[in-house]
Amino acid sequence: MTDDDEKLFSGVSHSRTADEVVQQIELLVLDGVLRDGDRLPGERELAQSLEVSRPILRDALKELENRGLLVSHHGGGTFVADIIGQVFSNPIIDLISRHARATRDYLEYRRELEGLTAEFAAQRATETDKALMSRIIEDMQRAHDEAQPEDELLADVEFHNAVGEAAHNIILLHTMRACYRLLSEGIFFNRKAVFSLPNARERLLEQHVAIHDAILAGDPVGAKTAAQAHIDFVMRAADESARAGEWGRVAKLRLIRRDGSRTSRAGSNLRTDAKS
Repeated sequence: MTDDDEKLFSGVSHSRTADEVVQQIELLVLDGVLRDGDRLPGERELAQSLEVSRPILRDALKELENRGLLVSHHGGGTFVADIIGQVFSNPIIDLISRHARATRDYLEYRRELEGLTAEFAAQRATETDKALMSRIIEDMQRAHDEAQPEDELLADVEFHNAVGEAAHNIILLHTMRACYRLLSEGIFFNRKAVFSLPNARERLLEQHVAIHDAILAGDPVGAKTAAQAHIDFVMRAADESARAGEWGRVAKLRLIRRDGSRTSRAGSNLRTDAKS
């Protein structure tokens, strides 16, 4: 068991009932401390951390499984269930992905959420929240300097998640995580394509730094303005990326047609020469 596990799970009260264990783990999921896919410590280690018997722990874990918060894999451990993915059903995700105008609606929705989240974060962020955001910005800057766009993209989502956590609003936190899940899976637009636009990486880095600086300065208005300006830029970049992609598709079709026409004419000329 690691030191982190010891700090994450604490001993329950003297009554030591399964309900108390359930409540502690539920709150860790609700507060976003435990995320989907996180593996819980082994039964013996977790029982020791919670200071309960293993039968009580088993009862608690079974109840959490019944509630859909945990899943167990035989011989593979117990994990936090994919509760975020259930915010949007598969049919609506498929529907959204087939209609381009959903991208603008998504970004419009995110613009308001991002602004509110950054505003709250500037008012509520703890020193630990601020330290985490600063660390992510450092990672983002390093990935940018070393021309590692994949790492920069990962830091991008991690930063927005950290801002969501710093807002200390449970509903906002889980709503934003659902939004980022769809974004990471490329449901709305190709983030890599947007990232590859001229000067986009530089602009995005500057925008994230501006959000970070406003939050650390405790400036709610500045944080909200910076967050919304960031989404405004992403909206323009997504439109430009989509247009460029469509232009590229049409250009390829024209090239295919031209090459096909030339091949067809060449074949026709050969047949005419053979007849002559």
